[in-house]
Amino acid sequence: MAHILSARGLEFAQTLVRMNTISANSNLELIHFARDHLASLGVASRLTYNADRTKANLFATLGEGKPAGVIVSGHTDTVPWNGQAWTVDPLSAVVQEGGGEQRLYGRGSADMKSFIALALANADHFLASDSPFAVHFSFSYDEEVGCFGVRELIADMKDGGIKPLACIIGEPTLMVPAIAHKGVYRYRCCVRGKEAHSSLTPQSVNAIEMAARVVGKVRDMAEGFEREEPRYEGFDVPFSTASVGQFNGGIADNVVPRDAEFRYEFRNLPTADAHQMQSEVIAFAREKEATMRKVAPDAGFSFETICEVPSFLGAADDPVTRLAQRLSGEQRTTLVAFGTEAGLFKASGIPTVVCGPGSITQAHQPDEYVSITQLARCEQFLRDLATTREIG
Repeated sequence: MAHILSARGLEFAQTLVRMNTISANSNLELIHFARDHLASLGVASRLTYNADRTKANLFATLGEGKPAGVIVSGHTDTVPWNGQAWTVDPLSAVVQEGGGEQRLYGRGSADMKSFIALALANADHFLASDSPFAVHFSFSYDEEVGCFGVRELIADMKDGGIKPLACIIGEPTLMVPAIAHKGVYRYRCCVRGKEAHSSLTPQSVNAIEMAARVVGKVRDMAEGFEREEPRYEGFDVPFSTASVGQFNGGIADNVVPRDAEFRYEFRNLPTADAHQMQSEVIAFAREKEATMRKVAPDAGFSFETICEVPSFLGAADDPVTRLAQRLSGEQRTTLVAFGTEAGLFKASGIPTVVCGPGSITQAHQPDEYVSITQLARCEQFLRDLATTREIG
């Protein structure tokens, strides 16, 4: 049966999309909107902040006093749109025809403000329900740049003695429950060499050339994963990957460069160890330092972690997966290529599934959109969650 999106659900989605919460900005406008709306319903919110208090997570329990229930989780930040060829204002939240359907356009419409908006718009359904379970809202900051905010939220939840039974993360999966994704581990490598005139190369340590050797190591590892790693069928790329995304170094053609820097990432299967991958890179670099330091004692490599988003691995027979299938009307499950906060919730002992409206193929793109049909399905999913009497 086709579901119809409520006017309130659409209004809330448009309101959130119109807020500019790219990761470089504060998200407090959105968080305060959510806090104040919940407060108007008599629901208190727990806020946890970043170091300079420009960003916050929100955690709220609807059904206080009921046994532990299900977390409904989403991130509030979005990626920027600089340089993208949009045909609408990214903050317009306009609804218009596209591809034979009605769509809500704007940055974050699919990834993933609409899910948060529908949860808030239907908060009264959770409060009025006679379900034996509470529902917890979990809205985080800085997911797009490394899942930083949710770590504070989870720690605060534990400090508060809150022990949810399950977690549903509303990332865009076309409302098909996703039970696994790869990890995302990003690092920066800085190389210090010794400069010299390019006619005197034996007196120098060329930072770019030494960096290039480690870049080659990363590439060799990537080829090894593709050639040798056991396949995990269901992923678009069924093996771990490695790639270098940025490289900087040098000041002139006739100066042997003293400094170089590059950034790289691993996207590991749930069955692979990204920390071991990074250890292999570091060990390779350390082998090169002995030769470098014969010329310049302070030459060498330093490494910095940019982000570590753990992989996620659930199961088709997990009670939370069965719950999501029942609520979505989907018999199948899927695996997704993108990273989410699911691995962090799972690592904290909370069974988790990823299921939300829209498609990741629209996320981060110009003219990002989510169909009104998908939003209607998600709203019905949440309303049915409000009345559920069992997990599984």
